[in-house]
Amino acid sequence: METVERQEEKVASKLIAPPSAVRSAMLFSALLLGNVALALGPWLVRLADTGEVSSAFWRLFLALPFLVLFARMAGQPMRGLPKKTLIVVAIGSIAFASDLASWHIGIEMTRLGNATLFGNGGSIILLFWGFIVARMMPKGFEWLAIVCALGGAGILLGRSLEISAETFVGDLFCITAGLLYAVYLLTLQKERSAYGSWSLLVWVSIFACPYLLGIALMLGEPVWPTDWTPIIVLFVTSQLIGQGLMVYSLGHFPPLIIGLTLLTQPAIAAVIGYFAFDEVLSALDVVGMLLLGSALVVARVAQSKPVTPAKGGV
Repeated sequence: METVERQEEKVASKLIAPPSAVRSAMLFSALLLGNVALALGPWLVRLADTGEVSSAFWRLFLALPFLVLFARMAGQPMRGLPKKTLIVVAIGSIAFASDLASWHIGIEMTRLGNATLFGNGGSIILLFWGFIVARMMPKGFEWLAIVCALGGAGILLGRSLEISAETFVGDLFCITAGLLYAVYLLTLQKERSAYGSWSLLVWVSIFACPYLLGIALMLGEPVWPTDWTPIIVLFVTSQLIGQGLMVYSLGHFPPLIIGLTLLTQPAIAAVIGYFAFDEVLSALDVVGMLLLGSALVVARVAQSKPVTPAKGGV
């Protein structure tokens, strides 16, 4: 017969989840919340009374002191970068800043769901780049990613062209943003592993901020906001909460889970677009978004597999 103490232990074990289960739930919640925070970005860009590129400048500039704090807390070095490394970081920073500028411009012109999907298209572009570097043909599900990407993008671009030429051009700006983000990742992949994500983000922001401010001034945009609320919420949700939680949780999940949770971003953006800006999605739009979203998931999974370059490859 079990003792009273043993029975109490059993009851307690049912009421209190194991530490590993609690930690897993917290990590998944962080990953999900990070995606939700990032999904609010396009809406807040629309609400800001500055120019599109100006809002990109503020989201980086206001977050810079916090990035320095995060880098220090993580023990990541921020000084002593060799001159050659700084040059590479500067080039990557220009790509990243151009990505933000192009994406913010596209957000103002196209539907929020489209902007979010195309803006995240860097994963698919990196998949294509992997085939070029390895000098090999896609295999299995990689072909599925290509077919879904081309089909989904074709449907969404065609639907945007039906709405207006401006919406179509907005899609192109967001696709360009995805391409530039892939360039940014490829340029700084070695530096990221050597210096850490937070430290690298500090240097990227230092180079990117004056570049974005210069573009905004050249375009004649209003830079100083009259209402700071959308700008502050944008930098808090996108740069601090969104990026922070993603960096915290990404290393703890397989690419499939990361890719699936990534799909919450266009879904939330599309819902916001419907209620805030009357952006109605047809059944064909939904099909296009599902195809492109599926391509993003497959691309994430495919990139986790080691690729052996062909003899004489790049």
